[in-house]
Amino acid sequence: MTRYAWARWGDLNAFFGLILDNVAVMIVLVVLVTGADPVAERRFSREFVLTQMIPGTALGVVLGDLVYTWMAFGLARRSGRSDVTAMPLGLDTPSTFAVGPLVLLPALGDGMRRYGLDHGQAMVFAWQVGALVLVLVGIFKSVVAPMGGKIRQWVPRAGLLGSLAGIALALIAFLPLWSHIAAVPVVGLLSLTVILVALVAQRALPAKIPGALAAVVLGVLAYSGSMQLGEALGWPMVPPQVSEAAAAWRAPELLPACSWSLAWWENVALHALTYLPIMLPFALATIVGGIDCTESAAAAGDEYDTRSILLTEGLASVAAGLCGGVIQNTPYIGHPAYKAMGGRAAYTLAVAGFVGAAGLLGWFTHLFEWLPPAATFPILIFIGLEIAAQSFRATPVAHFPAVALAILPALAYLALIPVDQALAGRAPAEHAAVAVQSLRCLSSGFIVTSLLWASALAAILDGRLIRSAAYFGIAGACSLFGIIHSPLVPSAIALPNTVLAQMPDNPAILCQSPYHWAAAYGLAALLLIVLTLLRGHSQPVEPT
Repeated sequence: MTRYAWARWGDLNAFFGLILDNVAVMIVLVVLVTGADPVAERRFSREFVLTQMIPGTALGVVLGDLVYTWMAFGLARRSGRSDVTAMPLGLDTPSTFAVGPLVLLPALGDGMRRYGLDHGQAMVFAWQVGALVLVLVGIFKSVVAPMGGKIRQWVPRAGLLGSLAGIALALIAFLPLWSHIAAVPVVGLLSLTVILVALVAQRALPAKIPGALAAVVLGVLAYSGSMQLGEALGWPMVPPQVSEAAAAWRAPELLPACSWSLAWWENVALHALTYLPIMLPFALATIVGGIDCTESAAAAGDEYDTRSILLTEGLASVAAGLCGGVIQNTPYIGHPAYKAMGGRAAYTLAVAGFVGAAGLLGWFTHLFEWLPPAATFPILIFIGLEIAAQSFRATPVAHFPAVALAILPALAYLALIPVDQALAGRAPAEHAAVAVQSLRCLSSGFIVTSLLWASALAAILDGRLIRSAAYFGIAGACSLFGIIHSPLVPSAIALPNTVLAQMPDNPAILCQSPYHWAAAYGLAALLLIVLTLLRGHSQPVEPT
C-alpha cells in the first residue's frame, strides 16, 4: 500500500489561498455591520463583532476543515493513493452579504424601535437572532443534505445559480469595488491587478508566490508607503485607517444564559423565523454547490461521499451558530485548483489550526486592524467574477436569459443602498417617492425573487408553461405576505392588511401593495395557463 503523502510544499500555497479567502469574508462581515450607517446607534460596534460574532464563526471553519482533513486520510487509505487532496471548506461569501444588511442590521433596528432596548441590548438581541438563524439554516442543510440530488431536479440551475450571479456581480464584486477599492485607488487597483493576473487569468507569479498572498502583501506595503509619503508631502495619499480601540478579547461561548425574560427569547425566535426565508435560498445554493464541489473533486481524481460532504457543512454551521457565529459554512468550489497547487491534507489542517488559534487567542482583532480593506477586498472581485462565470458555465445555454433576469433584482438592491444613505431615514421628495418605492419593492427579498423569476423564465424557455405558472403562483403567495416585494422600511413579513395600513396615503405608491403584487403574479400565471390550453403555444418558438 502506498503511503499517503499528506503534507507537501504545495500545501503552503493552498493554505494562503484558503485562509485569505476566509479572512476576507470575516472582514466583509465586520465592514457590513459596523460601517453601514454613519449613525452609531444603527450599526454594531466593532468590538462587539470581533469579540462575540467572529469567534463562533471561526469555530465552524475549524470543525469543518478538521473533518475534511480526516476524510482525506480515509480516502487515501481506501484508495491506496498518495496524492489525495482534502476538500476545502470555509465561510460562504454570498450569504455573508445577506446576513449583514438583511438580518443583523434590521434586527438591531427592531430591537431598539419595537422593544425599546438600548444600543448594547439591541446588539445582543440582533446577534442572537443571527446566531439562531444560522442554527436553523444548519439544521435545514443537515436534513436536506441527503436530498441534494432531488433539489437539483426540482429547481433549475438558472434559478439557484442566477440568484447567486446577481449577488456575485452586484454585491460581492461591485460593492467592494465602489466602496473600498475605488475609494483608495493607489492601493486597491494595485492589489486588484495582482488578483486579475494570478487568479482570474491564472498566470504564475515569480517564485510561484500565491496570488492572494501577493495581492494582500503588496496592498499593505502600498498603503503603508502611501501613508508615510502623504505625511511627508502634506497631501493625503490614502485615507487614515478607521479603527477602534483594541477589543477586549473573550473566549467563544454558547449563546449566553442570561436573565432575559421568556418574552425576550420568544422575540428572538420570532425574528429568526421571519428572516429565515432570506437565508434558505443560500442554504439550498450551498447544498447544490457542495454537490458540484464533490463532482469536481471526483473529476480531479478524489471521490468523496457526497452525503458526508454536505452533512459536514450543515453540522459545522449548527455548531458555529450555537457558539455565536452568524456565517454559514460551505465547501469551496476550488478543489481542483488546490490539487493543481500540490495541496494534500496539510493545508486544511493548517487552516483549522490557524483559524482556531486566532479565534481562541483573539488574533482576529489585531489582524483586522492591520489589514486595510483596499488591500484585502480585491480577492472578492475574483470571487464575484468566478461565481458569476460559473453560474453561466453550469447553466444550459438556452437558460442564459433566465440567469440574466435573475441579476436584475440584485441591481435594485444595489441601487437602493446609496438612496437610503442619502435619505438617512427621511421620506423622499414627492417627485421621487414612486421611484424609490419601486426600488424598495424590487429589492425586498431579492434573493427569493431572483430564484423564482429565473426558474419561471427557464420553464418558459423549455416550453413548460404550467411549471412556470406554478413558480409565478409561489411568487404571488410570497409577495402577499412580504417575503418578497415588501413595501415597508425595513422589509417585514406580515399580513397584507397590516402592511397596507402602514403604507403612505399616496395612490401611486398604494398601487404597489401586497395585493397588487399578488394579483400581478396571479394574472401572469393565468395567462400562461391559457396559453397552454391553446394548441401549439406550449412549445418553444423557433428563433427566426
